[in-house]
Amino acid sequence: MAYYFLIAQLPQLHYGQEPPLSSAAFLERYGAMLSKPDAALLSLCRLGLQSGEASEPTSSAFINAWCARERVLTLTLAKLRAAKLQFEVLAAEIPDGLDEVKTLAKAAFAMEDPFEAELFLDKGRWDAIESLVGLDYFTADVVFAYFLKLLLIERRSSFKSEEGFAEYKALYAGIIESAPKAGANGEAT
Repeated sequence: MAYYFLIAQLPQLHYGQEPPLSSAAFLERYGAMLSKPDAALLSLCRLGLQSGEASEPTSSAFINAWCARERVLTLTLAKLRAAKLQFEVLAAEIPDGLDEVKTLAKAAFAMEDPFEAELFLDKGRWDAIESLVGLDYFTADVVFAYFLKLLLIERRSSFKSEEGFAEYKALYAGIIESAPKAGANGEAT
């Protein structure tokens, strides 16, 4: 199905900008313009892998590719974190292929600054969306890609480094204050 009217109304998105509308506003404003099958597929457009989520193929090659990519990214990051913490390795197997996604995850994991790693991952996601969407501009895939990009810039705009650092300091101070203190003989008081 072609979505000429819907796509023509969408404000342009650029990586790093403030979102022109929220994802909730997008769904409210444009969700009813989608066919029922496409609206159902739009619900699969999200960042990350949900717990227990199956990777059932859909009627959309774009959605299938996106979900496979997110699955590999999420599982690779989880496996790297588990190995670093010396936890038991995950039961879920990382699918073969998508080596560029595994490389992206490893590069992000190696970064010292978690904020920079998140930005790096999101830029990789943005680039992947652009490469997956194809050239037919008025299809449901363009709507799906737009929504995913909107989620990415909405997520990025929610990052507030100063507020995050202040929250970290407050949490850390609370942990230190509530920790048992050693008395003169070395026992906790």
